[in-house]
Amino acid sequence: MTEAYINRVATAVPPFEVHQAFQDFAYSLFPDNRRFALFKRMASLSGIEQRYSVLADGEDPEGKAINAHEFYVRGKFPDTAARMRLFERFSPALAEQAVERLNLGSESERITHLLITCCTGFSAPGLDFELVERCKLPTSVERTMIGFMGCYAAINALKLARHIVRSEPSSRVLVLNLELCTLHLQETPKLEQLLSFLLFGDGCAAALVTAEPEGIALDSFRAVLVPNTTGMITWNIGGFGFDMVLSGQVPGTIHSALRDSADEILAGADPRDIGLWAVHPGGRTVLDAVERAFDLAPEALSHSRDVLRRYGNMSSATLMFVIEQLLASAQRGLRGCAMSFGPGLTAETMLFRTPS
Repeated sequence: MTEAYINRVATAVPPFEVHQAFQDFAYSLFPDNRRFALFKRMASLSGIEQRYSVLADGEDPEGKAINAHEFYVRGKFPDTAARMRLFERFSPALAEQAVERLNLGSESERITHLLITCCTGFSAPGLDFELVERCKLPTSVERTMIGFMGCYAAINALKLARHIVRSEPSSRVLVLNLELCTLHLQETPKLEQLLSFLLFGDGCAAALVTAEPEGIALDSFRAVLVPNTTGMITWNIGGFGFDMVLSGQVPGTIHSALRDSADEILAGADPRDIGLWAVHPGGRTVLDAVERAFDLAPEALSHSRDVLRRYGNMSSATLMFVIEQLLASAQRGLRGCAMSFGPGLTAETMLFRTPS
């Protein structure tokens, strides 16, 4: 049976670093000191130092706006239509930048399939058409949009890419994961919703998946759907952007689910035999939960923690930032496990290996 490989990964983020500005703006939305103090403590423990946005941090001495577009103004947060207009405006250039960093060159003419994951913006004709034109992909390329699956969508895209390559070994699949999470900040006193000001950033990853034995081999996939957890992570389209709820119970639930399903996820392997871990850094406490569930050494999740520190949570793009780091530094002949978490509550997992 033909094997599928992630040959290479390239990433891109917008030019504007906004982490502190977003936090400061969130502080102004709290109606009482108790919740303000709790949020500030959570920010200090987040493990995030930088996040990027397509929205520039503007100069507003009165603190009424968060960016040069005056997009988030207290009392006048934009509606969903306005947010989607900015998605259409900014997403193509960021996607093009990530694909260009793959250095496809003449290979772009040989791309047979384009898979795009996104849960933060939609339009038609959309990002897939834009990429065909901007990156000079064949007009015959088979396009698939994987929408609204949240943070674990990258693994679903890799799963689909593997199926394509195994069924048609000459296929060359371009996978793109793009999220503009900062277009969906909410003006709300609810602590769980305000966490988006603390965690989420914008980013894009592009990957090439083929049958050529270069990079990392995609071995197997397994989904773990945790019963009775559908309300813990939700992502709904509202009148003023997309509304997220991220329950504080998520890390503990992830820990229990992974501990109970460890044998199935690792296909009977001992966690100590897994040399590479690519875990979606949904937050510091999520990474802590994974570390405890598999009894991992602190350095096992170093790439995930580094991505969290430098970029925050970029939804479906984030895991690919981690895999990019692994590809750049991994030794040969190692087994690996990747996983990401999202609505459901679901853990999507993948076993992989580096060539011997």
